[in-house]
Amino acid sequence: MSVSEIKQIPMDFSHRVAYGREDFLIAPSNQEAVQWIDMWPKWPAPALIIYGDEASGKTHLSYVWQDRTGAQRIPANDLKDADFGRIFECDKCVIIEDVSAHIGDREFETALFHLYNMAKEEQAHILLTASSVQSGWNFVIPDLRSRLCAAPSVAIHEPDDVLLQSILVKLFSDRQLDVSIEVINYILPRTERSFRFIKRLVERADKIALSEKKAVTIPVIRKAFESLASED
Repeated sequence: MSVSEIKQIPMDFSHRVAYGREDFLIAPSNQEAVQWIDMWPKWPAPALIIYGDEASGKTHLSYVWQDRTGAQRIPANDLKDADFGRIFECDKCVIIEDVSAHIGDREFETALFHLYNMAKEEQAHILLTASSVQSGWNFVIPDLRSRLCAAPSVAIHEPDDVLLQSILVKLFSDRQLDVSIEVINYILPRTERSFRFIKRLVERADKIALSEKKAVTIPVIRKAFESLASED
């Protein structure tokens, strides 16, 4: 994915997120997580937990695994009402995202505990994504804590400069925005080193550019920084 000069003013339409493996940017900050995905099906436990900041690539990596395994994706909010008798009937792999946000809900934990035990019995696998490592979660079911804390977990860390540049290009590209290398170089020394902030910055720059009917230029980025700073 290359950074090129701005060719056109962006139009106001929904952006498409590229989730293919060829779109995933491998760097030291996420290399261990990629290795765990590639290690499947030789995981040492029924579940693998990938954790990291918002927009760090957890969802993207889960789609890479889904493409490889044919895994079904169960929204965390739907797990309590899932048909457990049929979950592993066809597919032996399941993805549940943002698990840490639901820990503390007894019904959810009961359902996840049941799913984990079923996966063990069926020799199936569950990929869980979360915002933090499981040892810090406030479980209400001790047996679920013991199982998940024994499961392997891997972090996606904050990006280095090379990955940060690639992520910026990808986020703009996902929104059909073609930005110049000058814009990227302007952002790099000024941005917070977090995936969450980078995502917010790109979203805000897109909004400002659309409202002003302009391309994403350095003045637009400057306004995006100022807008975000006023909210903090």
